[in-house]
Amino acid sequence: MTASPSPDDETHDESPHRPGGTPPGGARPDRTAHPMNRISSRPAGRPGPVPLDRRRRPGPPALVVVAHGSRDPRALRTVNALLEDVRGLRPGLPVHLGHIELNEPLLSDTLAGLDAADTADTAGAAGAEGAVLVPLLLSRGYHVRRDIPEAAAAARLRTRVAAPLGPHPLLVETLHDRLVEAGWRTPATDAERRTSAVVLAAAGSRDPDSAVDTGRTARLLADRLGVPVVPAYASTAAPTVPDAVRALAARGRHRVAVASCFTAPGRFATECAQAAPWIASAPLGTHEAMARLVLHRYDQARAATADSHAA
Repeated sequence: MTASPSPDDETHDESPHRPGGTPPGGARPDRTAHPMNRISSRPAGRPGPVPLDRRRRPGPPALVVVAHGSRDPRALRTVNALLEDVRGLRPGLPVHLGHIELNEPLLSDTLAGLDAADTADTAGAAGAEGAVLVPLLLSRGYHVRRDIPEAAAAARLRTRVAAPLGPHPLLVETLHDRLVEAGWRTPATDAERRTSAVVLAAAGSRDPDSAVDTGRTARLLADRLGVPVVPAYASTAAPTVPDAVRALAARGRHRVAVASCFTAPGRFATECAQAAPWIASAPLGTHEAMARLVLHRYDQARAATADSHAA
């Protein structure tokens, strides 16, 4: 099967590239001004406690955040800042980054580095439980279904793959706050409510499960906002954001905001924001709820493994 062209946005989940292949914002400027466009895949986990026999006790499994990768340098800066937030919430947890494509470190290199560190260190740099891979993706799709599990299966390190970040109430909390930052206010009258709506702009995928997940996120956001929320897509799936805006206008809804369902700035987020007839929110970025959501998916995957072993 011939692979489709690589997207610009790290949240896009359509192009069937394998990990290791060739290669809009929510970040806070003072925390994302990372000087590097490429970062090392060398693991930098914090050593565990040293008992009297000088052998370190095994730690928790490493958290490997799996980003798509993007040609936009703001995306890598944003992802790195988000990882710092995760580390701040869970000191001592080894947190690493791996990309599906376009940026280094690639996921395959990150996993190989963790395995090499474990081989060289009898205590195990990734801990006795290996690594948990958390996709920095907002719905299911090709990368979640195929690329990431295949990279995990190819690694010598013991791994498990967590669910993507969406749908989840913490994702909806972030979408809501970004809209408020952009100028959204709850309609004050029935007349305002009848003319208001939101378009939830996502990357798009041919995988029907991706549309199911995006639709559920839209419903959760609609419950939070009290107005209709229509899913729309930057690529591959329908409707597009401009089509969704036109359809809402035909129903008398002209106070329409675009909610950016992208983890970081990029071409898709920019194009979707430009289609907004009123306001458009920034990408999810380094909102505090996003760091909590990454850790929640990590903890879920660990708990699921423990339950399966107990059974």
